[in-house]
Amino acid sequence: MESIRARVPAFSLTASVNPKLADTVLWSRQRFVSAMTLVEVLVDLTTIAFAVLFSYWLYQKLHIGKTVQYRLEELIIATVAFAVMYVVLLDRDGAYAPASSLLGIRETERVLRVSVMAFSTVFFLNFLWAHQLSRAVLAGAVVMVPLALACVKQLKVHLVRTMHARGYGIQNVIIYGGGATGRRIFSALVHSPKLGLQPVAIIDDDERLADVPVYDSGYRRQHSLRITRGPVTRDLIRSFNATLLLIGIPSIDCRQRDQAAAEAFAEGCNVSLVPALNCGAEMSAGYVDVDGLLISSLAAPSARRSYDLGKRVFDLSLSAVMLVLLLPLWAAIALAIRLDSAGPVFFTQDRIGKNGFPFCLYKFRSMRIDAPKYGFHPQSSHDPRVTRVGRWLRRTSLDELPQLLNIFRGEMSLVGPRPEMPFIVESYSDLQRQRLQVTPGLTGLWQLSADRAFLIHENPQYDAYYIRHRNFFMDVALLLHTVMFAMRGV
Repeated sequence: MESIRARVPAFSLTASVNPKLADTVLWSRQRFVSAMTLVEVLVDLTTIAFAVLFSYWLYQKLHIGKTVQYRLEELIIATVAFAVMYVVLLDRDGAYAPASSLLGIRETERVLRVSVMAFSTVFFLNFLWAHQLSRAVLAGAVVMVPLALACVKQLKVHLVRTMHARGYGIQNVIIYGGGATGRRIFSALVHSPKLGLQPVAIIDDDERLADVPVYDSGYRRQHSLRITRGPVTRDLIRSFNATLLLIGIPSIDCRQRDQAAAEAFAEGCNVSLVPALNCGAEMSAGYVDVDGLLISSLAAPSARRSYDLGKRVFDLSLSAVMLVLLLPLWAAIALAIRLDSAGPVFFTQDRIGKNGFPFCLYKFRSMRIDAPKYGFHPQSSHDPRVTRVGRWLRRTSLDELPQLLNIFRGEMSLVGPRPEMPFIVESYSDLQRQRLQVTPGLTGLWQLSADRAFLIHENPQYDAYYIRHRNFFMDVALLLHTVMFAMRGV
């Protein structure tokens, strides 16, 4: 669910009949998108410049190392040049494209990746430049710039979502198809507020699906639509004031597709559709337009030995450091558990890891000793099985800390799909079984979503997304979001 551009690599059919409604709405949306993009670029430039200047101000105030004074003109020119270079790199990385990602993770990932490129360039130029900039100032900027930008990007996501909720810059979309693909499109649109595509109806010709509710898959089911009985007609499109018909039936026959498109065109409604090919996490597809012919090519998953090796070194190093630094906290938690209820401090349970190999998972005990060892986890802090200290541990996710031992031993990773119990894995579908392709993790997309209140195996789309897009910067972004998530006490 990265975005509708990734989820629905569709070709668009433009209306030629009665385009007044569509043109008016599209013109309004284009103005909104252009204005928001301009504001975002200006805010990014300002944020980067202020972060660099703040780093220099700290350098002067704290007298770090040998203090060097720079002329105001030189400081301003260097700061503006760096900010412009950074924004250009962001643009080349797709930061200002009309798409957004699930939970804002890709925005943070992009900031981290561009920061490495930008500061690598600056350090190289600083090495060649006779009048070198202070390494202390650059070190401060390395921290300040990505931190400030990441916060601004998250605020932007919330701002755009709020503005769309109030009716600014949106385009009403009818999804044709109430099956799995149509439901995925609905969730993708809900999770990508930057697109401004608001689903107003889901239509299906199957009378058995009439009035069946469809829920989004990431925000506690706050968004839902009931399926409307088809077929697609001009009156139906007009009743929803829609300007885009999105056909979410990959196997639709040409006659049914053309009939729906004709009705949409007659009402001045644009049409997009999902191609028949839909790849899972284990395979990727590319689309090329060859003289008007849309050709799709499949690619098998390539080995990621360098990424896997780097991730293992990162996991081993960070888990070792955290095990040492957090020993006092472990002792305090262990004492609280022993004083609160009878039973051991640690809870152990068999889980299934990469390629289906079992291992013993460690947690701080948060439930009473008479609770079933193998059962679905409590979905509420008021579950009678949970102890008083256990409620606090679960709310802050501190009950997961002993899994640092699993990470150190190589059975788990800091980031990845959550490991499941054997009896759940036995009933996995093909999509759910894709979770076993990678090393399970302490945190991941599902843990950061509101769907963590529901069962892990019922939400495989998060892990499928991670498996397809995983990289070092995404892992770091997920860890940063996890820290903020835990600090909020969710």
